[in-house]
Amino acid sequence: MSIQAFLFRQVIRRSIKSPAVMGTIKNPMIPTEMGIAGVRGGINEALARITRVPPFVQVQDVDVGGVPAEWIRVPESDKDAVLIYLHGGAYVMGSAETHRNLAWRLAVKARCRVLLVDYRLAPEHPYPAPVEDAIAAYDWVLEQGFDPSRIGIAGDSAGGGLTFATLAKIRDTDRPMPAVAFGISPWTDLACTGKSLRTNAKADPMFDPGAIPRAVDFYLQGADPYDPYASPLYADFEGFPPTMIHVGSSEILLDDARRLAHNMKEAGVMVELEVWRNMPHVWHVFAPFLPESTQAISRGARFLLRHMAEGRERRSASITYLESHREAPISRAPRRHAKMSGDSK
Repeated sequence: MSIQAFLFRQVIRRSIKSPAVMGTIKNPMIPTEMGIAGVRGGINEALARITRVPPFVQVQDVDVGGVPAEWIRVPESDKDAVLIYLHGGAYVMGSAETHRNLAWRLAVKARCRVLLVDYRLAPEHPYPAPVEDAIAAYDWVLEQGFDPSRIGIAGDSAGGGLTFATLAKIRDTDRPMPAVAFGISPWTDLACTGKSLRTNAKADPMFDPGAIPRAVDFYLQGADPYDPYASPLYADFEGFPPTMIHVGSSEILLDDARRLAHNMKEAGVMVELEVWRNMPHVWHVFAPFLPESTQAISRGARFLLRHMAEGRERRSASITYLESHREAPISRAPRRHAKMSGDSK
């Protein structure tokens, strides 16, 4: 771990994991609107402050099937390759503005255009609104004439979970699958069954696991947490495209990523899981301040580029760890809305 990452962990522990932020989310006595507005303002402002778009980056506002979005183009962009990016923020915050810094860096390294989708947020627009918006964005890209073999889909945190929920919806509605997926610290289990919620509770410098159930309530508002379009950990992964997953070893969402990779591998999906030692949640957004952020973006972008390129070859199922970790356990919660991977063969 770089000295920059070490120091940054201390900063976010004292800011984001502070009682002022996590306590606001956890406290049921604080009205939902007031609590969300306060947290949104602080987090969005902090991320927007580090967003610096160089002059060579073209940013264009677009309407994609009724959903606001941004086209991000750079000189390196292949006009035929598109990455749909779904920002994180626990489904209650985040925007194209907060993730523009990450989007243009992916566009450069993956040599593609990036469509940064501003999907609707909870609690004003609960589940399934984000899934509907992501599907609308995908349909729009197809309507523009882009070949699915040149389309990728990626996202971080809630947007990472939304990435895999969207893939499940694409497959279940007989739409053509995109070529590749990239999930960064994906939140895939809204039933909150992962052991790392407990084992990494102190080690995670960003999140208090006690805030997760209320965040789930903001988004689901009574919907089933085992629904695969809400919690894609419980989806049937048959037919999913090659996938890369990044997660930090000290994250409370570590098991969301590890179990997702395990279940995808069991379904025959070509999946690469990279567990980065002591990296905070979605460290990629902090480029160029952390060397590990730039390195992770480059690794993810190479994977995207390889699979969005013309004439690419899809490999068989495999799983790769950046560091030595135990094999992820199979999720013990029931897949009540999907076939078990063994049933699909």
